[in-house]
Amino acid sequence: MIAQSLQVGAHLPALQVVVPLLAAPVCALIQRPRVAWATALAVSVLALLMSSALLERTLVAGPISYALGGWAAPWGIEYRVDTVNAFVLLIVSLISTLVLPFARDSVEQEVRADRIGLFYTAWMLCLTGLLGIAITGDAFNVFVFLEISSLSSYVLISLGSERRALVAAFRYLVMGTVGATFILIGVGLLYTMTGTLNMMDLAERIGAVEDTRAVKVAFVFLTVGIAIKMALFPLHAWLPNAYTYAPSAVTAFLAGSATKVAVYVWLRFFFTVFGADYAIESMSMMLLMLPLALSGIVIASLVAVFQNDAKRLLAYSSVAQIGYMALGIGLFSTTGLTAAIVHLFNHAIIKTVLFMALGCILLRTGSVRIASLAGIGRRMPWTMAAFVFGAMSLVGVPLTVGFISKWYLLLAALEFGWWPVAALVVATSLLAAVYCGRVVEAAYFRDPQPGSIQAHAREAPLTMLVPVWILIAANIYLGIDTDLTVDVARRAAVILIGAVP
Repeated sequence: MIAQSLQVGAHLPALQVVVPLLAAPVCALIQRPRVAWATALAVSVLALLMSSALLERTLVAGPISYALGGWAAPWGIEYRVDTVNAFVLLIVSLISTLVLPFARDSVEQEVRADRIGLFYTAWMLCLTGLLGIAITGDAFNVFVFLEISSLSSYVLISLGSERRALVAAFRYLVMGTVGATFILIGVGLLYTMTGTLNMMDLAERIGAVEDTRAVKVAFVFLTVGIAIKMALFPLHAWLPNAYTYAPSAVTAFLAGSATKVAVYVWLRFFFTVFGADYAIESMSMMLLMLPLALSGIVIASLVAVFQNDAKRLLAYSSVAQIGYMALGIGLFSTTGLTAAIVHLFNHAIIKTVLFMALGCILLRTGSVRIASLAGIGRRMPWTMAAFVFGAMSLVGVPLTVGFISKWYLLLAALEFGWWPVAALVVATSLLAAVYCGRVVEAAYFRDPQPGSIQAHAREAPLTMLVPVWILIAANIYLGIDTDLTVDVARRAAVILIGAVP
């Protein structure tokens, strides 16, 4: 029995991707929506257990290399797990596992009954793609899994109840295709110059050809392509509509996982394949990233202030939060990279909570326009309390995970003596208080119209509230005890950035 467990444990990297992939057609064949949902939830829980085991093994024993089919890299495809991508695997599987219980009632209201099996099929494929992107050590397979997750995301978004969901999905498809094409061209150029697709092999061989025009062009194509996928300002145009019109569960899942995986891909190519020195010295990335990151933080936060739809408001907030991650990366220091990686996890928790809270309100009232939220705090106290806690974390109030992220960003900026950047981080945090405050003000300090749906709304079901409050508990606990998130993020930063101070 022990020998069999050890044998299964040795194949965890492959099972992490294969299990949800095999679950996708199973969900398609199941006719009953609740059974399809239960299947997807069971598989997601299993993926979470596997990712937790992989993270623990990498923290104890170091990186894991798994050769598919026994073919050693670079001839075969390698799945390589270190602290960096094990952390990302945990984020993706955790968000999926916590959103799926919430999804049962939400999806039944927002998606046609005959499409629910298709919905969970696309969910499993999206989960497969995101996990595959994080775990593969092969550059071409990054593109393959990116397309799996993207195509399934287009389907998930298009299943929204409004017709505008189709337009949002099509816009995402167009921009996503452009981004994927750029990534494929970049990978192709690297293969042409080095003769390998394995990332560790690429890192070793690229030094001999790094000054060639082809490698520099590959760097640019990969940078732009991945920036589109992660919705870095000003390449974020697909994100607001996608988050606004997708089903609530889809918005929560994608906001907590998809852009985070794209940020990871950026980290992996910048620091593992090309190397920090090449990105800083040869390509002058600090001069490009810092202005884009700061512009995205300020402009997206200001745009969020003037939104009338709460989901769109949070969508622009996500663009600003991606700017914070890009800022941490662009500082090219251990502290900055630690801030970016820890915010990867913290923002996944924060934004998933906020979108799930709005999903609860949408279930009971049919709208999340700010004007329609009048008085909802008195009718749905647990839901709005969760939103308030999530908003406090987004602002960066102490004893929440959002404070930890902002603190390390401030430390990273001050290490360089960049007081204006630190001041900008604080100022835009106050802007988050303004746009989240608009939702809170409507919910608690306005009265609903007599006879309106809001006046007679009732609290969301426990299946939706429990996962929301689990994330709130994690939000507060990890804001007090940072051993897990900050320590893992710092170890990941050291692995990625190497000798850079």
